[in-house]
Amino acid sequence: MVTPRFRRTATSALAVALASAAAVGGTSAAGPFSDADATTASPTADSPPLAHGSKGHGGKNAAERSYRDLLDHSDKAKILTAAHRGQWRDAPENSLPAIDAAFDDGAEIVELDVRLTADGVPVLMHDETVDRTTNGTGKVSSFTLAEIRELRLKEHLGGAQTALTDERVPTLAEAMEAAADRGLVNLDKGWPAREEIWDVLVDTGTVRNGLFKSNAPVAEVQAFRDAHPGALYLHMIIDDNLASFDEFGDHQPVGYEVVFGTEQDAVARAPFLARVAGESRVWINSMWNGLADHLTDEASLIDPSRGWERLVTTFRASMIQTDDVVAIERWLRTGEGDTVPRGSVRVQAEDYAPGGEGVAYHDVDAGNRGGLDMRPGDDVDISDADGNVRVSWMRGGEWLTYEVEVPRTGTYELSARVSSPYTPAGAYTVAFDGGPESERVAVLSTTSHNKQELQASGVAQHLTKGTHSVRVSLPDDAYQNWNLDYLQLDRVTH
Repeated sequence: MVTPRFRRTATSALAVALASAAAVGGTSAAGPFSDADATTASPTADSPPLAHGSKGHGGKNAAERSYRDLLDHSDKAKILTAAHRGQWRDAPENSLPAIDAAFDDGAEIVELDVRLTADGVPVLMHDETVDRTTNGTGKVSSFTLAEIRELRLKEHLGGAQTALTDERVPTLAEAMEAAADRGLVNLDKGWPAREEIWDVLVDTGTVRNGLFKSNAPVAEVQAFRDAHPGALYLHMIIDDNLASFDEFGDHQPVGYEVVFGTEQDAVARAPFLARVAGESRVWINSMWNGLADHLTDEASLIDPSRGWERLVTTFRASMIQTDDVVAIERWLRTGEGDTVPRGSVRVQAEDYAPGGEGVAYHDVDAGNRGGLDMRPGDDVDISDADGNVRVSWMRGGEWLTYEVEVPRTGTYELSARVSSPYTPAGAYTVAFDGGPESERVAVLSTTSHNKQELQASGVAQHLTKGTHSVRVSLPDDAYQNWNLDYLQLDRVTH
């Protein structure tokens, strides 16, 4: 297998810490930022009770544990995971199943987006319009609740070519009831509707589940907090409103969402973050470049020290919002990113065989449209998507050849980590060692160019121990518009 040029599989500092703990009889089953390290704080005297009522909420359920963890600002506070728009990989974003799936996968917080209907009902919707995520068109504010309920949500992140589901747009009340005994809810985009949201929290008994958020003037925020005792509040802070921290004085929010374009931003500097962490939780986003420089989910999968680990150790993050809940929870337990499964073989898309055009690859357009100059002189389109290095602009008639080193004789199944917002996204065939091509494998939409998914091909091949070639070809009579991150061969054991 060609050695990856810009990817590292070196053991992270967190994994070293885990190994050291195991060697001296530590808690090897728990990662360095797991529950085992958490200390809990008591709720404040004027805090309202957690969810209660006919469902029997209250007591020491998951939501109460998350609430108590939220109040813990110590150096050993548990790192809390926030699922961006819920677990949209399993269900439509901002849907009730996405909320359930996020908590099932280990998140303590679901980030949801709140907007008002024409008749003043808070519902879940990220955009001002319903166009991207439903089969409707128009502004959320132009629909009554009854009208918006007639719409159907699209799969995952939505988009013009995304399939419809049977899911409907939830009300905030339904969302809070779903989260009531499971965890916390970050109420994004909801500050203009804060009074209506507060009424929902009170009516559903979920005041201690809801996290208000804004970058509004401190005086405005304080007036709301004074009028609504027990309201949990997270303040968004960048260089432009850095002074907000001092303006809150002795009445600090429970957390700050810190956003920095580069590590040189004042808000990202160690002295300031130390002050914030001494008073509040530090919330940092890892979904894409620009939210925390380039410390992203995708960079973390390659090497956690290039993302999540640095957010915690350098930038004091104690809450991380992610698009990859399963992976970050695995990292919190083990210190590992996207490791190659035992016995499997993985080759990165950009590490195709040497030899150039007509030997190692065929590309239908001249030059590297991706702009990432990792194979100088080659025409393969290599790009960077929020830390993910991949081959992009996949088009009909193109092909790539890879050399893989198989560690053990056996039958191997091929998978490809891909992304595309289109339906259909494309198709490919596979040929091993110059043999016949496989049947066509359909590339399924991930509903985003920049959100990758490992998809099984159904192609299996008996391979002997040693070096083999794998050619991936794109039929020129099929629509093709997708991106390839890596190929993986998993040994069949059954």
